[in-house]
Amino acid sequence: MLDDLESAEQEKLTPIVSQQQSYKTKLSAFGTLESSLTALRDAATKLSDPETFTAVKNSMTGDAVTASTTGDAVAGRYQVSVSQLAQSQSVVSKGYGLEDSLKMSGTLTFSVGEDSFNVEVADGDTLADLRDAINAKKGGVSATIINDGTASRLVLSSTETGTDSVMSVKSAADGDALDQAFGFTTAVSTDEATGEKTTTFTAASGGAMEEAVKSQNAELTVNGIDITSQSNTVEDALQGVTFNLTSTTESAETLSVSKDTASMTKAVKAFVDVYNSFQSTADNLTSYDSESDTAGTLLGNSTMRSIESRLRSVLSYSDSEGTFSMLSDLGIERQLDGTLEIDDDKLSDAITNDSDAVSQFFSGADGESGLVASIDDTMGSILDDGGLLQTATDGIDTTLSSLDDRYTRMQESIDATVERYRTQFASLDSLVSQMNSTSSYLTQQFDALSAQLNQ
Repeated sequence: MLDDLESAEQEKLTPIVSQQQSYKTKLSAFGTLESSLTALRDAATKLSDPETFTAVKNSMTGDAVTASTTGDAVAGRYQVSVSQLAQSQSVVSKGYGLEDSLKMSGTLTFSVGEDSFNVEVADGDTLADLRDAINAKKGGVSATIINDGTASRLVLSSTETGTDSVMSVKSAADGDALDQAFGFTTAVSTDEATGEKTTTFTAASGGAMEEAVKSQNAELTVNGIDITSQSNTVEDALQGVTFNLTSTTESAETLSVSKDTASMTKAVKAFVDVYNSFQSTADNLTSYDSESDTAGTLLGNSTMRSIESRLRSVLSYSDSEGTFSMLSDLGIERQLDGTLEIDDDKLSDAITNDSDAVSQFFSGADGESGLVASIDDTMGSILDDGGLLQTATDGIDTTLSSLDDRYTRMQESIDATVERYRTQFASLDSLVSQMNSTSSYLTQQFDALSAQLNQ
């Protein structure tokens, strides 16, 4: 009986639990709505990116040169020939035993272009010690050891290509053992008539260093114009284009640069798809099924109605100064069900023939206005701190907190009631037990009296 009474008392919590579940469902629905709106805001922001409607694509014939482009590249066809690749200088020492002491000490000064660094050589250092000391400086010289089968040789290489990165090594004392073993100079001269740079390698007096690879610049032509580069990555030869040279060419290779209308169209369609996804989410949250008499979580919700109204309004944005004044001018029409539909031919024609005007419609002539700015302002009033969604969810959180308090108070009341029932039943049980004991005693007495009377 006590369990049944407790179950009956617990039913008082059911309305509170139902209300809690209802508000939690709304809170989850607003979370879903927020995710959908954030995705829409991001897709719109992409349309205001300056590179979206200045994107170009390129193709290159042949394998000797690859190219990458930015929005600054000018559409056209360019003939590229490479006659020489840039390479870094490499110098080789005479042979030594790898673990044998060099039996010399002092200071070696390494110069690379206009930079220099010192390496101290101690008596007893090996060729490996010298290699490690050079590499530890990270001064533009890479040292390694090659074994030619009879001895180990120190190989010094410039870490950068081109004649601006030639190396020189000098000992503190000219003509000493260190200087003769590892000293050399590399001079760079420029032909005044042609501007061509040449390098001259000279080993130290009596020295044993040999130049294995001569430094040189990359040489190429773009549409017949001669270009020299210190690196095989050529960035300034053509506006908005970076060439990566991998080999020389036997004949000119053709670079074709054109507008990347596909990526522009993709960005616009992505915005439309995300908007339609939002519309689908909104429809689900505000739907009503008459057959099953079930309603969407946010059906009739004032915040939901305000959000839908604001988005309908912002999609009616009009630019009175641009070539394209409305979304419909780009072939984007709002349908009866609230979704957007694209006329592919109309959008393609707009982007192909006047991508600048399309960009202006979305981002404004100043890059900071247009449809995207209007959408961002609207989204700010919905998504940012203090916006519609935060106000709505804060209200739900407050209500849930209040319901939690009500639940706690009701549970405490139920517990007190059940405890009172428990005490009353315990007292009743004790009283019944006493009465049963008294009844048993009286029965015994009456039986004894009856037996005496019958004698």
